[in-house]
Amino acid sequence: MTAREPRSRSERKQAWGRVLIGVLCAVLGFAVTAEVRSNDRSTKFATARQDELVGILGDLSQRSERLRGDIRDLENTKAGLERDTQGETAVEDARRRAATYGMLAGTLPAAGPGIRFTVDDPRGRLRAEDLLDALEELRDAGAEVIQVDDVRVGVSTYFADAASGGVVADGRLLTRPYLFLVIGDPHTLATALGIPGGVLQTLRNDGAQASVAQEQRIIVRAIRSP
Repeated sequence: MTAREPRSRSERKQAWGRVLIGVLCAVLGFAVTAEVRSNDRSTKFATARQDELVGILGDLSQRSERLRGDIRDLENTKAGLERDTQGETAVEDARRRAATYGMLAGTLPAAGPGIRFTVDDPRGRLRAEDLLDALEELRDAGAEVIQVDDVRVGVSTYFADAASGGVVADGRLLTRPYLFLVIGDPHTLATALGIPGGVLQTLRNDGAQASVAQEQRIIVRAIRSP
């Protein structure tokens, strides 16, 4: 696992938004409490003269109206901050989903732990079906992203035997040694290729030289057209 990276600008903004919402709630509660207390204190003037009571009541009315206005403003600000926070969260989630779908569809580069699977065929005996078997084994083992030589593998990727010898992937002639860059769980992928009677043993029985290297960071730069 990689170390946690510093918070993004969006995450910091959302955190500040939550803090501001808490502060506004506290201020809102204080305003309501102040209004109640001011009303309680007004009972002390029950014995005051009529003109004094009129002045006191007018002052309380004005203060009450100002407090109600402040409360409305605070509630509107709080609601606006909540909408902004929810909106940013939805946008960030959409961006993450788009990036994930782009990597899986092959339209974006990708990087992550995985394996470097090399197949050399010095005698030229391997056929398209041999590489296809290797590809299917990797997919079954949970490979998330695959690149073969300079070809980004997608759901429609195919292998075919070239008329002049060798193997073609999606219409492009592959060069030997064949290199598979695979992103996924390194241990699971390596284990799947190395099981008795599996891909590695079959390739070696056909005269090929195959090796698997587990790596913490595989970079896949090849992309497919949208």
